[in-house]
Amino acid sequence: MPKAYWIATYRSISDPTALAEYAKLAGPAIQAAGGRFLARGMPAQVYESAENQRAVLIEFESVAKAKEAHDSAAYQAALVALGDGADRDIRIIESVE
Repeated sequence: MPKAYWIATYRSISDPTALAEYAKLAGPAIQAAGGRFLARGMPAQVYESAENQRAVLIEFESVAKAKEAHDSAAYQAALVALGDGADRDIRIIESVE
């Protein structure tokens, strides 16, 4: 079964305090669901039409596990804490293995 990658980009952050509260809850929720953080932060370099915005890359055992993590009660609580504190784009993609 191919691994899956959860890719999140942050278009804007309007409430850094809400983002910090989200991070306190989201990190443990994602890890408890089997997620492994591979990269997070600001890009070292951007090319073409990319915007210089925060990004997060998380590896999961499968697409199903990534979706379960997102839909879990623990992660949903993190989203409540975030509220409208950030405008984000989240994608879950399957590896090409």
